[in-house]
Amino acid sequence: MPVYKNEKTGSWFCKFYYTDWTGSKKQKKKEGFRTKKEAQEFERAFLSKANASCDMTFGSMVELYMEDCKHRLKPTTYANKQFLINTKLLPFFKDMPINSITPATIRRWQNELLSDPNGYSPTYLKTVHNQTSAIFNFAVKYYKLEKNPCRLAGSMGKKNADEMNIWTVEEFDKFIEAVSNKPTSVVIFNLLFWTGIRSGEMFALTIDDFDFKNHTVSISKNYARQNKEDLILPPKTPKSKRVVTLPKFLSDMVKDYSNTIYVTDLNGRIFTQTKHYLLHEMNRGCKLSGVKRIRVHDLRHSHASFLIEKGFSPLLIADRLGHENIETTLQTYSHLYPNKHSEVAALIEEVRNSTQNAE
Repeated sequence: MPVYKNEKTGSWFCKFYYTDWTGSKKQKKKEGFRTKKEAQEFERAFLSKANASCDMTFGSMVELYMEDCKHRLKPTTYANKQFLINTKLLPFFKDMPINSITPATIRRWQNELLSDPNGYSPTYLKTVHNQTSAIFNFAVKYYKLEKNPCRLAGSMGKKNADEMNIWTVEEFDKFIEAVSNKPTSVVIFNLLFWTGIRSGEMFALTIDDFDFKNHTVSISKNYARQNKEDLILPPKTPKSKRVVTLPKFLSDMVKDYSNTIYVTDLNGRIFTQTKHYLLHEMNRGCKLSGVKRIRVHDLRHSHASFLIEKGFSPLLIADRLGHENIETTLQTYSHLYPNKHSEVAALIEEVRNSTQNAE
């Protein structure tokens, strides 16, 4: 693995041949290394990736994995994935050869995260583990890694939280009263609470998305901001594209609000506020009203909880929230259903007693 020194600049470079994925023989040259060792390490890593060798480091495998993801994910999803990998995976695994990482190695890494002073939530730990496992699955499928050590090590965290912070209607009304001096906040938070739409879906709405005669809103896109650029993206999943019915008071509220604003956004968006605005207003309203602090996304859970309490079916709730399938709804909100079973038992008891009395 010869490397060379540039006598004029004092830096090092490498030049070598390799066979690409089409079977063609090519030459690679890379300059500007400060040391001989850096040049040699670059050549070794490059050839490992080119030859699909599992001797490559975890960091090199991540580069291949992320290059593959770049063409398949939304920009925001890609950025979130990259942040998670850079902060939770690479500091531990980066320089380890991918085929040297054992289930025991995975367990040590898991224990570091489980004991981290930040106290990561069980659902976040589950997300981190799933992402790690996805990288090893990629290596197994495309780069001849023998097995995924994450599967043998076992998972960590939980898919669903044990508890879910939600607001009752009474709590929501107190919050709205506290922010009533800002008409925009009143409309935004009423939309989020009474429809269960995601904040990104709400930020993407235009006047044309509303049918004020039939009291509906069409959800067909999602707003995100990435690298100081406004992005209008497809919905999160195919089922996220839906028509949500509105109570008349909410339809009228949005209509009246739209008549008071001048839309300057290039995409025609009604709500051009930011996520920071939502967080600020949530904090302000909770402080003034004394209502417990929840996340903006918990307004969506609050809407689902309200529908469950009123006896609506999981299928209707799944359609309204835009879940990909009813299993998602049941898994997310299963803990809210136990008292429904007691209600069923009470109803059966009532019917049985009335039948016996009639006899």
